[in-house]
Amino acid sequence: MNTPAPKTLSIAALEKVYDQLAEAIDASGEHSETMLVKLALLLAEHIGDDSVVLDLIKRAQRDLNHS
Repeated sequence: MNTPAPKTLSIAALEKVYDQLAEAIDASGEHSETMLVKLALLLAEHIGDDSVVLDLIKRAQRDLNHS
């Protein structure tokens, strides 16, 4: 069974998402961590595959350790 390739966003779309996320973090103030957790859980639910989500969490952590 073939797994479909993941969808990708254009650079312009990624910039739009980044800008909106930055604004949401700023607007959330002291609740920014809670907002990010809620967003992560909503995205995980939308993805619908825990192995994909867990892999993305590992990738995000790895990338932070190399910055």
